[in-house]
Order: sequence, then structure tokens, then C-alpha cells
Amino acid sequence: MTIQTDMTIQTDMTIQTAMTIQTDDIEQRLNEFFEENLAALALEMGHSLSPEVRETARQQVLMYWRKLRHIAERITDTEVRLSLPQQRTPKGRIFTIEGIVDIVRKDERVVMYDIKTHDTAAIKANIEEYERQLNVYAHIWQNLRGQRLDETAVICTQLPETLKQAIAAGDERRIAYELERWEPVIPIPFEPEHVAETVRAFGEVVDQIEEGCFAPPDLATLQNRLAGTTRTFASEICRRCDTRFSCSSYRAYAHAASQGVERRFREYFDDFGDDTEQAEHLVTGLTD
Repeated sequence: MTIQTDMTIQTDMTIQTAMTIQTDDIEQRLNEFFEENLAALALEMGHSLSPEVRETARQQVLMYWRKLRHIAERITDTEVRLSLPQQRTPKGRIFTIEGIVDIVRKDERVVMYDIKTHDTAAIKANIEEYERQLNVYAHIWQNLRGQRLDETAVICTQLPETLKQAIAAGDERRIAYELERWEPVIPIPFEPEHVAETVRAFGEVVDQIEEGCFAPPDLATLQNRLAGTTRTFASEICRRCDTRFSCSSYRAYAHAASQGVERRFREYFDDFGDDTEQAEHLVTGLTD
């Protein structure tokens, strides 16, 4: 009995060691792929990431693998491009809806995953938006492609703040604990009757773009907090907009801000120069 127990312990340790080595090898390869992709993107786009952003992105990739390895290893169709062509806007314009998803086929079940960089709280608080998008993808997969589909879900790649803190502290036990608590996969119900409504909404946006209707949201909207988050519309959406400094609503938001980076903008927005500089500016404008 003692011999069998020792052998069992030894066998378990051997298996665990082999799995650890395999995991380390995979994560090393992921790091290599990550660096290769960043190098390719830097050449293509002409700029690179700061060291802090680079490390944040790398940790996001590794944590995604550790948490969702069971899904990653089962994916049978990656980056499947779905297309719904020849749709017509309310004003008669023709447009096409496209999207990219991952498919897992196992045990006669087919699951469609849509990967998002948003956090889980924001997705759960605005589940209808993601439901509409995935419903269109499911419609394309089932009705246009004639493929079976049993389930749709969103995968959130953004790490929870508690996990980020554990990573920053380098505490492996805390990282393992936070990884166990993290639930990045959110099932999305399939509602076929919503497909037509979603396509129509896309069509309305197409009409607005084609007609140059780009009116910004009002100041109240920018100051409101987004559902499921502690961030305002301006801090979450506007800060990613390259034209925000030319936006009247954003300038009003920055003028009204009492904290955050926007409060520093006021001195620049309101700096028109001294009398001499303003006079030179007027003369230059008249000369041109």
C-alpha cells in the first residue's frame, strides 16, 4: 500500500511538472508572438507602444490564455468573417454589415464567440447592444450559411482592476485567486426577431454618415456616467476621439471639469495670446 501511494504521488508530481513545463513553453511562445506582432504593427503604423502600455497588453494576452485556455484550445474556426450584403437604408442606400467571430464545435454543440475589449460590468449593463450585434451574426451563420448554432457569447478581454493590482504587486497566489474569480465569458441570448430592427438601425447610421450629420452629443450626455462603469461618457468615449479638441461639447465639458486631465485644458482653450499676438493673427488672416 505504501509503495502504491508513493508511486501515485510520484506519478502525480510527474504529470504536474510536465503540465507546468508545457504551460511555460506555451507562454514563452505567446510572448514571442506578441513581440513579433508589435514589431509588425509598428512598421505598418509608424509608431510603437510605450513600455507601460506594452506590458499591460502583454499581461492581458497571458491572463486571457490562463483563464480561457479551455476555450482557446477548442476553437475550430478562428476570425470567421461574416457578411450580410445588399442591405438597404431607410433612404435607399445599399450597404453591407460585416463582423468577425470565433467558432467552437464540440460534442455536437456549436458556440459563437465575439471578443470585446470592454469590461464585464459595462457589457452586462448594456447587454442589449451586444445582443443586437450577435443576433445579426447568428442570423448570417444560421440562415445565410446554413450552419447550426447552439449558443452565442461575448468574451471580455479587459482585466478586472483587482487582477491588475495583483499583477502589479507580482503576487502569484493573489493572481491565481483573482483569475479564479474573473468571469470573462458572458452568454448572450439569441433573439431572431430583433435582427430586422438592428439592420434598420445600422441603415439609419449609414444615412447620417453619407449626409454628413455628425452633431456631437450635448454636454449633459458627456457628463453622464456610462451604465455599469464609474466613468463618464467623455472620459470613456471622447478621450479616444482625435477631433475632440474641435468639438464644442467637449470644450464645454473641459471648461466645466473640476478634476481630471480636462481641467488643465482650460488654460489652453482660453489662451488667445496678448494684444500684440492677437493683432498679428488678425493681420495675417486679412493678408491671406
